[in-house]
Amino acid sequence: MRVLALDIGKVRTGIAVSDPQGRVATPVCVLSTSDIVDNTTAWQRVLQDWEPELLLAGLPQSLSGKVGAQAQRTKDLAQSIAQRSVLPIEYTDERLSSAEAKRSLHESGLSEREMRGKVDMIAASLFLQAWLDEQQAATKSNASVQTKQTE
Repeated sequence: MRVLALDIGKVRTGIAVSDPQGRVATPVCVLSTSDIVDNTTAWQRVLQDWEPELLLAGLPQSLSGKVGAQAQRTKDLAQSIAQRSVLPIEYTDERLSSAEAKRSLHESGLSEREMRGKVDMIAASLFLQAWLDEQQAATKSNASVQTKQTE
């Protein structure tokens, strides 16, 4: 199943996509959040190019794991995007994904200015990969339990 991840910000949204088998996340692009919410041609092209079966939105939870005002705003936007895109949506914790993306880009030698616009799509790919890994681990765990039950 191909999953499209959204790192929704006030101005920009980073987009990442999984491979069709749901194993590897890849950064795609950054679009303005208003383009996605308004279902513009740019957003429609992303949906047509990648044909996702599920949207995954990162929720900016606090370090203690609480869902605050920003996370609720993100959830509301994500729900609106999903409805207009006619796709199911799930949510995942995106804590520290932007910081990790900045660290990674900085280590690769990019300046703050060069990082602008890239951070959001890298952050989306980071939390998408973590989510994919969790899904695969759960699938393996369930298969292991079923195997033991049939023995």
